Amino acid sequence: MTRAAFCVFQVRRLALSVSLMATVASSGVAFCASVSAHELTDQQRSTAQKVASAGVPLSELAANAPDSYTVKSGDTLWGISGLFLRHPWRWPELWGMNLEQIHNPHLIFPGQILHLDTSSGRARLVMGKPLGATTVKLSPQIRKSAMETTAIASIPFNLIEPFLNEAVIFEGDTLNGAPRIVATQEGHVLLSKGDTAYVRGDRGQNTVFRIFRQATPLRDPSTHEVLGYEAPYVGTAELVRTGDTQSDISGKADVVPDTFIVTSIRQEAGVGDRLAPVVTQQYENYAPHAPQADMAGQIVSIYGDALTAGQNQIVALNRGASDGMERGHVLALWHDGRREIDSTDGHRTMMKLPDERHGELFVFRVFNRMSYALIMSVKEPVKVGDRFTQP
Repeated sequence: MTRAAFCVFQVRRLALSVSLMATVASSGVAFCASVSAHELTDQQRSTAQKVASAGVPLSELAANAPDSYTVKSGDTLWGISGLFLRHPWRWPELWGMNLEQIHNPHLIFPGQILHLDTSSGRARLVMGKPLGATTVKLSPQIRKSAMETTAIASIPFNLIEPFLNEAVIFEGDTLNGAPRIVATQEGHVLLSKGDTAYVRGDRGQNTVFRIFRQATPLRDPSTHEVLGYEAPYVGTAELVRTGDTQSDISGKADVVPDTFIVTSIRQEAGVGDRLAPVVTQQYENYAPHAPQADMAGQIVSIYGDALTAGQNQIVALNRGASDGMERGHVLALWHDGRREIDSTDGHRTMMKLPDERHGELFVFRVFNRMSYALIMSVKEPVKVGDRFTQP
């Protein structure tokens, strides 16, 4: 079997352990990647090369890090690493990920046992190999096990999946020129799933659409510049019949709109709502990593109608691809220190207390000038204007 053929076989059929893959990477033996090298960031590549066998300093371990852990259904790499690390997003170092695993890290399955190895003075997770066990030669083989075959995800994917199509930042107010609902099914003011909607506007060759309310501008909290437009998601609709023009007896031409059926609904649709084509999303298992260059900014908005946000909610950031933001970036949330008067110095000097770090963000969708992020952890309510930096 050629090396290329073995690589395809390995990626598609096998789930090799982290310890085995790290051994291959650290020994200098060539290994295959499921994606081309240009899809990896320089920092991901550097991290993979530097920590394939190094692990993390013992000072990075959580206070009550267990000696071993059995992977369970519903676990995530972030959650498991949070048991062992003070900063869970550093799990690629704890696991000793190589190039393939940095991009495609879900090689861990329920039922596998993880052991914390600190024998070298640094911490590493070793899979299925108790400390002090005799080293044996491992060979690739097809998995034959009663354990579940669904690999665990990097983060709780169910928290962001609904927003991959629903949460959209439009470049410019493009929805103003998008197809629009001009009339509803007879006897209906608002439309639910299964109802008929009549639509006018240039839809091109598209037949499946998302329905949005009127878009509102998102402004930078500091400069007040419009960075993009966000529209509340309503649902989806599919073309049933193409409209045209038809003439009555007198020869007068009447406009006949397209006929759509509402196929799913988040909130009731109505006249004036706009349609945007459904786009294909890449449902990737994103690998958390810190920005390679300096990154700092502010929260522009909280998705939905809330004034503040907490853990597992979505926020929009005033940095995007043009600023170097990437999917998978982990960012630190900061709470601005309040201003108080020093009542002890006799002069009532005004002070500003230090800013305090109080949470972490995980960027899962990136637009040109803005991004959406999931609040992974937070101590205090998050509000518009709060700032973020590198972790």
